[in-house]
Amino acid sequence: MQYRTLGRTGVQVSSLALGAMNFGRIGRTTQDEATAIVDAALEGGINVIDTADVYSAGESEELVGKAIAGRRDDIVLATKANMPMSDEPNHQGSSRRWLVTALDDSLRRLGVDHVDLYQIHRWDPNTSDEETLSTLTDLQRAGKIRYFGSSTFPAYRIVQAQWAAREHHLSRYVTEQPSYSILQRGIETHVLPVTEQYGLGVLVWSPLASGWLSGAIREGREVTTSRSTFMPDRFDLSIPANRARLEAVEQLAKVADEAGLTMIQLALGFVTAHPGVTSALIGPRTPDHLHAQLAAADTVLSADVLDAIDAIVAPGTDLAPHEKHDTPPALLDPSLRRR
Repeated sequence: MQYRTLGRTGVQVSSLALGAMNFGRIGRTTQDEATAIVDAALEGGINVIDTADVYSAGESEELVGKAIAGRRDDIVLATKANMPMSDEPNHQGSSRRWLVTALDDSLRRLGVDHVDLYQIHRWDPNTSDEETLSTLTDLQRAGKIRYFGSSTFPAYRIVQAQWAAREHHLSRYVTEQPSYSILQRGIETHVLPVTEQYGLGVLVWSPLASGWLSGAIREGREVTTSRSTFMPDRFDLSIPANRARLEAVEQLAKVADEAGLTMIQLALGFVTAHPGVTSALIGPRTPDHLHAQLAAADTVLSADVLDAIDAIVAPGTDLAPHEKHDTPPALLDPSLRRR
């Protein structure tokens, strides 16, 4: 396992981090299975565990908390808030009113008195940067969080938040957590140049592109991944974007074979090769999934392999741009672009 400095914090983190979204109902993962995954991850050198309050409505945090009991100090523990936790309109967002409550709820579920990294799950257009940053700064000063970061923010919002922190003399986001894979390279165009400019640590999610790069999805095979059961549109091969992904996967498989690598090694080695990326979040649903992904921990891709990947999916290209999570609201809601 390689270790890297998380932005400018001085904290050393593993190049692979354990994402706990599959813990609980989403991944049908029991406590015993979650604990086994955490045990194996720590044994394999991973020292970062990332979860969120919204994952299985808090169940993921509860499973993580029980799994790390007695060894909290050896783990860089991260969670997130902002996504709806109920039908109540104020049980979501990035307001002071909600974040203070959401953090207390997360700490209770995790069974800890602080988290190392508290992340705003999505940009909230209804809340000012000053409101959110002042709240996070107060929670940091109270000792409930050590650092805070953003997740899936558009590049211009990352910049705006940095300037708001400076203008109002507040602590700033020190990390960003964007989606990034060989098949979704759009962050190379705007987000990664910005995070590098501001010295942010970057924890990328979905490096296996929701299973497309796991090796399980190939031409002529029935798609039976867990993700395909509740997101069928993302794997429907009658959709042009999905056909394009499958065609890229077939070409990438040849590159991996010629390099003596698994598809997982190729995919994780690619994202961790970018100088702007600190860690890649892996989200195993079983211990077997984890071990297959840990095998990529020391993978270093040669320049020839990286060039071959560039020839298949051009730098800065998203093969499924409609699946982006950082699209400006005005592109999705016509009323926001008309007077």
